[in-house]
Amino acid sequence: MTTALPELADGDFYYESLGKGRYRSTIHAQGAWNPHEQHMAPASGIMADALVRHKPRDDVRMARISYEILGLIPGGEFQVTTSTLRPGRTIELIQAELSAGGRVAIRAAAWRMVTSDTSAVAAVEDESMPAPDECKPWEGASVWPGGYIRSLEMRLAEGHRPGSGKVWIRTSHPLTDQEDSSDLARLMGLVDTANGIAARVAPGEDSYIFPNVDLQIHMYREPSGEWLGLDNKVSFGADGIGLTSTVLHDVNGPFGRAEQILTLRKS
Repeated sequence: MTTALPELADGDFYYESLGKGRYRSTIHAQGAWNPHEQHMAPASGIMADALVRHKPRDDVRMARISYEILGLIPGGEFQVTTSTLRPGRTIELIQAELSAGGRVAIRAAAWRMVTSDTSAVAAVEDESMPAPDECKPWEGASVWPGGYIRSLEMRLAEGHRPGSGKVWIRTSHPLTDQEDSSDLARLMGLVDTANGIAARVAPGEDSYIFPNVDLQIHMYREPSGEWLGLDNKVSFGADGIGLTSTVLHDVNGPFGRAEQILTLRKS
């Protein structure tokens, strides 16, 4: 039995805003595992966008976003709702839920923390990766199907191999038809791509599938710009569970880390 393709918005953006937290995905948000689902990357971006807009404050910034993927993310129309789980003067926990067809598909919780001047002790141990103009173009769509992957420009650093690689990615498509999303939201809408840039095994028939069930992002600096750098390592356990670990960069250097736990099984 085949699954009917969803009704997608028509436009040069990832999502059409329908008002009051409702959206419709375009072909650019299409996933790689199934044609009728959204890719987690832009879906996490639209949720980050909603979290940024939730009761905004100038004295705090988002330091961690934890996404739990509760099932297939349907293409087409969906709703994003936000709430405050733990209010606070210096630390607060906020939440976003993406739901479609009466079911929550993704739940995200974000810690917002008060900012202060700590430049006197600022230091980073993560190593920088080669800049985008030092890397060669890479066609990710030659490895992965789906509209989201086709929407990306990608640059590959030397030393890339199965299980480890350094890749820069950016997109010319705005997150929504409103074209007013922050750099943070747009870059968060690229992070989940990390699970496919240095796959240990090639996707496809007679191979393994390895979708992630979560996405954990920690940021010790707020990112900016249009390029996202992924310094990536992938580990597969012997019992059907794997892990993708990534140091995140913008053009100014590393700014945080991402982790994705994988369910690994024969396709």
